[in-house]
Order: sequence, then C-alpha cells, then structure tokens
Amino acid sequence: MMNYEAMSRERAAELAGKDKVRILALETSCDETAAAVIENGRVILSNVVFSQIDLHELYGGVVPEIASRAHMEACDRVVDQALKEAGMALEDVDALAVTKGPGLVGALLTGVNCMKGLAFGAGKPLVGVNHIEGHVSANYLTHPDLEPPFLCLVVSGGHSHLVEVEDYGVYRLLGQTVDDAAGEAFDKAARVLGLPYPGGPRIDALSEEGNPEAFTLPRPKTAGEFDYSFSGLKTAFINTVHGLEQRGEPLPKADLAASFRGAVCRELTEKAEKLLKREAARIQSGELKAFALAGGVSANRELRRQAGEMCRRQGVKLYMPTVPLCTDNGAMIGSAAYYRLMRGEVAGLNLNAEPALRLV
Repeated sequence: MMNYEAMSRERAAELAGKDKVRILALETSCDETAAAVIENGRVILSNVVFSQIDLHELYGGVVPEIASRAHMEACDRVVDQALKEAGMALEDVDALAVTKGPGLVGALLTGVNCMKGLAFGAGKPLVGVNHIEGHVSANYLTHPDLEPPFLCLVVSGGHSHLVEVEDYGVYRLLGQTVDDAAGEAFDKAARVLGLPYPGGPRIDALSEEGNPEAFTLPRPKTAGEFDYSFSGLKTAFINTVHGLEQRGEPLPKADLAASFRGAVCRELTEKAEKLLKREAARIQSGELKAFALAGGVSANRELRRQAGEMCRRQGVKLYMPTVPLCTDNGAMIGSAAYYRLMRGEVAGLNLNAEPALRLV
C-alpha cells in the first residue's frame, strides 16, 4: 500500500497537467480563522473569514490562548462554509493548503492539525504555506496579469520587508525592520491614544480628520540602506503624548494620529523609492515589471496614496491587493500554495507549526 507522502507526490505530478486545479486553504496564524477555495492560484471560488476581534478587544490585543481555542471551535465551520460557497464537496478539491508559519504557535498548530487530518482522510496532497508569502500572493488574486519578477513591500503587524519576487516562491530579501514592525507601531500608538483594538485601522480612520504636519517626529536611521526601524519613532510619539498630558493640555488625537501615520508611511516609501531609483535600469528595460504592496498595513490609506505617488514619479506600475485581501485570509494561502504544488512541493504528515518561519 502506498504511503501518504508517496501518494501526495504522485497526485501533485498528475495535477501539474490539469487545466483547473482547485485548492482548499486554511489560515489560522493569528486571530482570524479563514478558509477559501482557489482555482489555479488566481481565481477565488470562495473566501470565508471568521474574525476574533470581539474576543480580543476587551484585552487591547490578541491573547494567544483565547485565539487558539477560538480557532479550534471555528475551523470546521469555516472549511464547511468555504466548500459550500464554492459549490463543492471535499472530494471535489484537488489539494489542501494551510499556513505553517510564522505566527502564534498554538493558532498555527490548530490549523496545521486540522488540515493534516482532512488531507490524510480525503487522500489529498497538502501544501504548507509561509504566511508572508501568502500576503505577497494576494496580489495575484487581485491582478491576474501580475507575474514575477517584481519588487514588493510587505508590511504587517509583525513584518516589514522589502523583497524582490524573483519567481513564484523565490524571494530575495533587500531590507527589513531591525526592531518593531510598522503594524505593531501603529497598534501601540493607538493604545496610547486610547483607541480600541485593532489599533491600525483606528489610527488610519482618525488620521483622515487630522493635520499630518501638526507634530514633528524624528526620521529613523538604520545601518542597512533599505532596512527599517520603528522603535524610536514609536517612543518619540509616546513621549509627545505623555508630554501633552503632563502639561495638562488637551490631546488633539486626530492631529497626533495623522502625524504618526504620515511619519511611518514616509519611512516605508522613502526606503522603497530609494530602491526603485537603484533599480531604474531594470525597470526601464522591463526586467523588473512592477512594484507591489502586501500585508495588513497595505490597507492603510496614506500608505496607498504615498505608494501611488512614488510609483508615478519612478515610472513603475503599482499593484495592491483589494482592501479585504490585505488582511489575513485563506484565499492568499491558496494562491501561494498553487505555485508550490505545481513544483511538487507537498507536505508529509510530519508537517509542523513554525512560529518563527522566515520568508528568506
């Protein structure tokens, strides 16, 4: 009798020649239980997201144990709903995919074990997916014309990366945060202003009412030309707020939020524009085809505006996921999994959670 891994490799080889390959994918890296059915890495047949925001809002952030328990309760529901919305049964899909890292270890384990059981029981190949690669791949769902190689700025609660996407699943790291990520800085700034969880979207909304020039914040400096640093910027913002409070002055929250948002987005786009200038010859020759945003913070309105202006100046096409695909979702995991599956990269039953998994 053929073992599961050998069967998976054989099925994956057969799928490489199939016209329509449909993957059922599950994402449980943090506080969203999300499932989707994706066709050929580009077409969304269903996309279901169960958010845990209400569960964590009381605590001002994600509580890992609560997140894991909520995933356990929701996994079956979202998988069933994703199949139902796609008009399919489990036996109709060609393969399964799941986020293996990075993320919260308990949350990841819940998803990994759920999909290992389903894949083994259904006799389907399983693909383990890097969560950050999933964010990059969200662009393939929004823009069917996008193909590597291209440059990408990945910005989320735990990650800030500048990468070159050399091919599907092949990345070259050009810059990254040396301390805090941009999304984490937004969340901390929101907490200081008394805004509820999740902080990033609240800062973004409040900033639309404020003056981004009201407060001057420092420009971070890093040793790496394309590296980021947000720890000092965050501390300077906190000190500004505390200074106003200690002097008994009212907090102009909208102005503070707008000033902080502007400073973070400037830092992100100035390093990215420096990279675009360095790669100008490859862009003009068509060797590098585009610049893309990815990750939860790519939903930020100011970042999208600044990235648009930057790309217009540098003569390169900008790709961004639709806002619902910026945050964690199963569709992006299914998209990333497709290209891995086409190369025969399937997981065995020893697939495990990798909470500190790196993209490169």
